[in-house]
Amino acid sequence: MRQVARVILLDPSDRILLMHGHEPDDPTDTWWFTPGGGLEGDETHEQAALRELAEETGLTDVELGPVLWQRRCSFPFAGRQWHQDEWYYLARTRHTGPVPGPQALTELETRSLSGLRWWTSAELSVAHETVYPIRLAELLRTLLDEGPPSAPVVLAPEIVQGAPAAGAQ
Repeated sequence: MRQVARVILLDPSDRILLMHGHEPDDPTDTWWFTPGGGLEGDETHEQAALRELAEETGLTDVELGPVLWQRRCSFPFAGRQWHQDEWYYLARTRHTGPVPGPQALTELETRSLSGLRWWTSAELSVAHETVYPIRLAELLRTLLDEGPPSAPVVLAPEIVQGAPAAGAQ
């Protein structure tokens, strides 16, 4: 089980930053997802969240908050099945302009990432595109309405099976 730290990055207007990805061998198979990735060596989830955010977005001026959600997921991507235990951290930035962009991507990330975008809660709730985690619009609305939970919420597992297709979450 791959240990993963993800970031729910909000700007001063409560927009969330999402990454646009696709299956490396099929750029038409796309989805949006939160920045983050696997822990390296003996780093903590917090350290991984900040490192991944800097590598994938170029943003370093962020205030990392509490763990909001935890979920287990399994999905096909790049010819293999991935199994992850993901921790989603709240983070805030004062940055409002265009995101600097990736600073240190792996070869696989370079082949499968196609951009970054700030989304409002309203835009996310009417999006017709695939977004991971699948209930992100609802989770974000609850977060903005009620604030962070007192303890991390354990989300239902997301299991995607089949031929490698959507899913680099």
